[in-house]
Formats: sequence, structure tokens, C-alpha cells
Amino acid sequence: MTLRERLGAVTPFFVARAFALGNLAFLGVDILLAHAANDFALPVEWLPIAFSIVAPLLLLPGLVSERLWARTRAVDVAVALGSIGVGVAGMILHLHSAFFERQSLHDLVYTAPFVAPLSYVGLGLLVLLNRMEAPTGPAWASWVVMLALGGSVGNLGLSLLDHAQNGFFSAMEWVPVVTAAFGTSFLLVAMLRPARGFLWLTLGMMGVQSAVGVLGFALHVLANLRHTNVPLRDQVIYGAPIFAPLLFADISVLAAIGMWGLMRNIAHAQGSLGVGSLAHASKEG
Repeated sequence: MTLRERLGAVTPFFVARAFALGNLAFLGVDILLAHAANDFALPVEWLPIAFSIVAPLLLLPGLVSERLWARTRAVDVAVALGSIGVGVAGMILHLHSAFFERQSLHDLVYTAPFVAPLSYVGLGLLVLLNRMEAPTGPAWASWVVMLALGGSVGNLGLSLLDHAQNGFFSAMEWVPVVTAAFGTSFLLVAMLRPARGFLWLTLGMMGVQSAVGVLGFALHVLANLRHTNVPLRDQVIYGAPIFAPLLFADISVLAAIGMWGLMRNIAHAQGSLGVGSLAHASKEG
């Protein structure tokens, strides 16, 4: 097969499965840096890292082989449920660090980010979705867009709470908040009214989100490197979270996968309608 033929054979369903595997693995790196900030004060803080090592290895055989994909349904479901469990437990533990004790706005802002562990919940639901819904059916792509919408809502909350910790010191810190709000609105409409024109418009908005995420990543790295008298390890661990802005790009990719599926459904429906019209005209003739 030529490269063009191979790229043409790639489907939204395959990319969604690869997306889930890659994100589960990368979350381990992100959490390793986050939990290193308090030197893994609790042994349970190693649990998500261990899960992010094991889960991708369990998903990999089904991704590289269709024959193994047919035989590993129970494994995928177990990974999905485990991911959901890790995410919910992490959210509770993060909130318990301060918010559950005093339940104040101050503690909500300055506690461990309670939304962050829900990334595991979203990925677990994606793995479960890939096993419960037929990728060629009308519902699969809509569910993927809905998961991206949920991630966008969480990203909006993270952007607001994280930058509130320093009182929005720079006006630039409002850019991700506004972008996340617009992205959430676009995804909501795209999920409810998936018209081709608006899907293309939403893809453009996702492109803007991705650019904001990459820019934020660069700004966080530069902010950390500004302190030349601080060891590099401490800059990475205790400085601005370098990977956090990339969540914008990550959510945009998931949304693009779902909208790709929606567009394929629209094209298929229009093609079927065209064939039906031709057949009807032929009968009349």
C-alpha cells in the first residue's frame, strides 16, 4: 500500500483508541512531576503512576492487532473501570486535602487541583465507549464529542483556579480562560446540532485552542527558566506546571476525532440519500 492509501485506511475509531493509550501513558509523567512537589507524602500517590505504566501495556495488543482486539474485550473493560476508579479516588483525595475540612473558596483555589484526576475518568469512559458502541453507528462520534466537551469544562475550571492562585498577575492569564469558555460553547453546539458548516467552524476554534495551549506551554517553560539560580529539577517540579497548557491541544485532538466521525456520518447519510433518490428516479423512469 502507498502512504496515501495507508492514511486513507486510518479511521476515527483507530485514532481514538491510540489517543486513549497515549494519554494514559503520558498522565503518568505529568503526575510524577505533580506528586514530586510534596515528595510523595502518601504511598497512595504512586498508584496513578503505576496504573499509567500497566494500563497502556494492556491496551497495546488490541491496538496493533485486530485479532487480539476481538479477544481482549474483558481486558479493555477492566482498564476502563480501573481508570474511572483511579480518577474518582484522586478527585476525592485532592479535595480532602483542604476543601472538605473548611469548604471555603480559598481552599478550593489553593488545594490540590481536584479536577485534574478526572482526566482518568474521561479516558476510562473513552475506552469503555470504544467497546460498547459500534464505531460506524450514529452514536459513537457524538459520545466522543461529549467527552471532549466534559474535558473542556474541566479545563476551563483548571485554567480559572490555577491562575487565580496568583491573582491573574498578568492579563495574558485570562487568555486561556476565555479560550476555554469559547471552546466549551462551540463543542456544546457541535454536539447538539452537528451541521457540517458549524463542525468546520468548531474545528477552527479547536485550532485556536491548540495554539493557545502550545503558547502557554512555552510561556510556562520560559517562566521557570527565568530563575537561573534555581536548580533545573526544582524549576520543573515547583514552577509553573509545564504540561498543564497542553491540555488545550489534547482536548482539541479528541474533539477533532469526534467531529471527524460526525462528518463521516453526514457524508454517509448524504450518499445513502443520493443513492435512494437515483433508485427512485430510475423506477419512475
